[in-house]
Amino acid sequence: MISTFGQKFTRHAGINQLMDDLNDGLRRPGVIMLGGGNPAKIPEMMDYCQHLCEDMLIDGRLVESFCNYDGSSGNDALRETLADMLRAQWGWDITADHIALTNGSQSAFFYLFNLFGGNCADGRKRKILLPLAPEYIGYVDTGLDDDIFVAGKPDIERLPGGLFKYRIDFATLPLDDDLGAICVSRPTNPTGNVLSDEEVRRLDALAREHNVPLIIDNAYGLPFPGIIFTDATPIWNDNIVLCMSMSKLGLPGTRCGIVVARPDIASAVGNMNGIISLTPGSVGPTLMNEIIRRGDLPRLCNEVIRPFYRERSMRVLDILRRHLSEEDCLVHKPEGAFFLWLWFPNLPINDLELYRRIKQRDVLMIPGSYFFPGLRQPWDHSRQCLRMNIVPEPSMIERGLKVLAEEVKRERAT
Repeated sequence: MISTFGQKFTRHAGINQLMDDLNDGLRRPGVIMLGGGNPAKIPEMMDYCQHLCEDMLIDGRLVESFCNYDGSSGNDALRETLADMLRAQWGWDITADHIALTNGSQSAFFYLFNLFGGNCADGRKRKILLPLAPEYIGYVDTGLDDDIFVAGKPDIERLPGGLFKYRIDFATLPLDDDLGAICVSRPTNPTGNVLSDEEVRRLDALAREHNVPLIIDNAYGLPFPGIIFTDATPIWNDNIVLCMSMSKLGLPGTRCGIVVARPDIASAVGNMNGIISLTPGSVGPTLMNEIIRRGDLPRLCNEVIRPFYRERSMRVLDILRRHLSEEDCLVHKPEGAFFLWLWFPNLPINDLELYRRIKQRDVLMIPGSYFFPGLRQPWDHSRQCLRMNIVPEPSMIERGLKVLAEEVKRERAT
């Protein structure tokens, strides 16, 4: 007999499906991997990292990072360098005490959601509000307690060219007395939606009104890696918890998450690190510190990473439209990240069945229903979408979209 914890964390979860498919797609020849969140191996970034590691091997710093523990809040050098950069670039009033590192941002969200959500000593069960569903699949099963999420159902704005956009419906947000925190991703994974500066300010005001933090998942956003194709400003204050990582710079294997928050929250994250994993890894922070110290981070984001994904996004949208008409498939306006969010409002089968059919033909995407935690009422739309990754080579993407189009049109013809 295993514990309640064991039962919860050994059952099937959407994030496990995603990672299993990702592993399957990377290891098995012939699979068209359009599902997982692996970033692109951008040649300029690969070359840069190759030379960076060679330089740091020569002077011994990279090997040194293999051989020592950092403190439980993470590498002091990176925390200090990053704080200096954010103060200088954006005027944020922060020091190294405002920064904690984790073993990837998934670990950071496990800590934060269980810090602010779940059962409390006063008998209440605190909730994490996701104001704009759909939201990141990796949040869904992170709570030690079940049902810690509550989500806002968005307004859907139809746009020309078969596009649409989700917008926060502030009038209907479930702002209950048991609110523990508000969390958004910007750009949103899975849709590529970028909340406007005004939307972020309104969420910040709501969080302050309810005396809870606003958590911003900045895995794809500003100030880095900057995978945003529309106007947006990095926003931080002492009530915002800003989460970043090295993964979407193209270095997911380093497992380096970054939490920028007021010192008591950053310290709490560090304490959790010490109990759960002793200390974050040192290799990623050592590399990141050198990238910032050399002054290369803005150039890499603005001249290499963002242009690559912007061009790829537009190219994949063109490919999709060659195979799927606006009547067959609507697409969320791509404003950032590296996904397209596909909506099939007229398809008689649901997302899980469509996923199963294309998977049988060696094409992997992610069923959209995994991305809607916390909705209080059933919603047909949540079972009509797929998320696709735009990272693979366009020729492979086209082959995958041909298969998807064939299955969609076959079903619509019946």
